[in-house]
Amino acid sequence: MTMTPQNIAALKQRAAEAMRRKDARSAAELFSQLINASAADGQVWFGMSLASRALGDYAKAHAAIDQILSRDRRNAQALIAKADAYAAQGDPRAASSFYDEAVAAAGPIDRLPPPLAAEVRRAQQESDKAAADMLAHLKAQLDNAGFDDAATSRRFRDSVEMLAGVKTRFIEEPRVFYFEGLAARGFYDPAAFDWVAKIEDAAEDIAAELEAVIGDDRAFEPYIKRDADRPERAHRLLDNKDWGALYLWREGVCEAENAARFPKTMAALEHAPLDRVDGRGPMALFSRLAPKTRIDPHTGFLNTRLICHLPLITPGQCGLRVGNDVHEWRRGELCVFNDSMEHEAWNDSDKERVILLFSIWRPELTSEERRLTSALLQAVESFSASGA
Repeated sequence: MTMTPQNIAALKQRAAEAMRRKDARSAAELFSQLINASAADGQVWFGMSLASRALGDYAKAHAAIDQILSRDRRNAQALIAKADAYAAQGDPRAASSFYDEAVAAAGPIDRLPPPLAAEVRRAQQESDKAAADMLAHLKAQLDNAGFDDAATSRRFRDSVEMLAGVKTRFIEEPRVFYFEGLAARGFYDPAAFDWVAKIEDAAEDIAAELEAVIGDDRAFEPYIKRDADRPERAHRLLDNKDWGALYLWREGVCEAENAARFPKTMAALEHAPLDRVDGRGPMALFSRLAPKTRIDPHTGFLNTRLICHLPLITPGQCGLRVGNDVHEWRRGELCVFNDSMEHEAWNDSDKERVILLFSIWRPELTSEERRLTSALLQAVESFSASGA
């Protein structure tokens, strides 16, 4: 059957009107006419899927939406429709997998058109609900095996929550150097380090030194800066002082002018096992995050170091996520974490947040491994410098 463009447009209009008045049967018949006439586009296949689902014909609903996905596997709207069909069939696991795929395919929600953004938010909510329901089911079944949520090891609890989809499995993903065989741990217990108390005891002295320069905006520079020797990084805080840095140590070099303004801070840092590697470490700086600023999820360069935060100006409504765990800074209480795992930070308050940030050797490394790692990283730097 051959149709004129006018006939095709008229049929589409009638089908859309049928869908609006919730007459799925009439809509399905009209969409079928367009399909049989080889006049189906994405809009027609999408409408056919919705009409078929409303009629309980899930085979046709999936077949129609698959016509779109066969051409565009990352079509978020089609993926959500596929998930909705599985949900209507009573298959929450299949539905959840397609909701998750839709959320991932859609990208940052604040960059989507409002109607699609609303659908993606709904997809995330449906996925979260399915994960919570599955977790409840698993725990109920495990009760017969003696599962006790309070007494069972954390690693088993985390494994169950990852299986259910409540938590994500995060791994170490350093951007430069991966040291094999280290456990993927996010946060470390500060009490496990005998030097932490000495730095926390100096917190008020450090805060006082910071107070003397905090009003000097020239002292801070953007944490993310352009590097003419490297491809430009796509980062929304590039060359932006909303994430500002006042360096004391930068890539293993002491910033003498800044260090002279912070003698007590520099003395306190000497208590920590700083990762001293020529041309690479340590790193020590005051990190300032402006009000209403978020640092997007990212990973660090190495998994041979840990990052320490000593909070100094903590207005509340601020936080740090590493993997699945979220930490809220408290003034003067050190936080130690593995930045080779995905992490992000935010300041949702109306005031700035400032921490002292510094890097240390990862405690699992032996002295020999530290020495060789230092030599290896210096070799990397010398290769760059040699122009080889």
